[in-house]
Amino acid sequence: MFLTSALAPFLRSARTATLEQVRLGITSDEIDEDLRTAAIFIHQHGLRYAELRSIWSKYNTAQPLERIREAKALLDEYQLKTSIADTALFKNPLPPDTREGKLALDQQWTLLDDAMDRAKILGTDKLRMFAFTYAGSPDQAAYPRIYGVLREAARRAKARGFRLAVENVSDSYVWTGAQAADLLAAVKNDNLGLVWDPNNAAAKGETPFPDGLRLLDSARIFHVHVRDFRHRPDGKVEWAAVGQGEFDNTAHIRALLKAGYKETFDLETHWRGPGGKAASTETSLAGLMKQIERV
Repeated sequence: MFLTSALAPFLRSARTATLEQVRLGITSDEIDEDLRTAAIFIHQHGLRYAELRSIWSKYNTAQPLERIREAKALLDEYQLKTSIADTALFKNPLPPDTREGKLALDQQWTLLDDAMDRAKILGTDKLRMFAFTYAGSPDQAAYPRIYGVLREAARRAKARGFRLAVENVSDSYVWTGAQAADLLAAVKNDNLGLVWDPNNAAAKGETPFPDGLRLLDSARIFHVHVRDFRHRPDGKVEWAAVGQGEFDNTAHIRALLKAGYKETFDLETHWRGPGGKAASTETSLAGLMKQIERV
């Protein structure tokens, strides 16, 4: 049984206080690639949401529909909801505006269709995606075309009743809160928003809270990733167990709730302690629950 006696009091306290507002889940493969193992962990820790990325050692978009139906039945068994279905859509360089580039983009539209098929089974209207990547330095002239592709993606998704959430991520044209704000200003489609990851923004050198968050329209934040970071002596960011780094998750969550945020949060620790993935996630969850208690 995963639930430790040390963590149980925090879960009971947080659940009766603010956990109804902080709709917290965990990325399942940060616990285990086996979805049942991950679902048991999440359920035993009193949470109700799972973010699905890789399940049974494959990206969920690469799993056949029969396997996705199995995943949904398993989540139902443990009374869990899919907070968001992750895709790798547009986590690649922007294809050139050529015939070959069009063929590459067509493959991405197929991926979007496949992702929507799976998200429908999983019972979520939210898909995580990206805004293209680069090597070295970003091409500033690429932004108008990127925004145009994202508008088209939003149009296709809306026709099927889905929302798209662009994650700010390293080496992407949307890495920081400032770049995410520019995206939202340029792409007005109301079904396109953000997976806001303040820790990724910090890795780029931004102060994600309060500076980055202040730039964002909270109504267009569809999902939030939670973890912690610290700066190494060389100035670069490394991940830390939640509560053992620099980021003030309490103040960040409090500010989001005050702004009217009612969407989901997800613990995606990335930090790895000596005990492996599940133990590392449990350590971070214990730290996070202490911070949620203070919200």
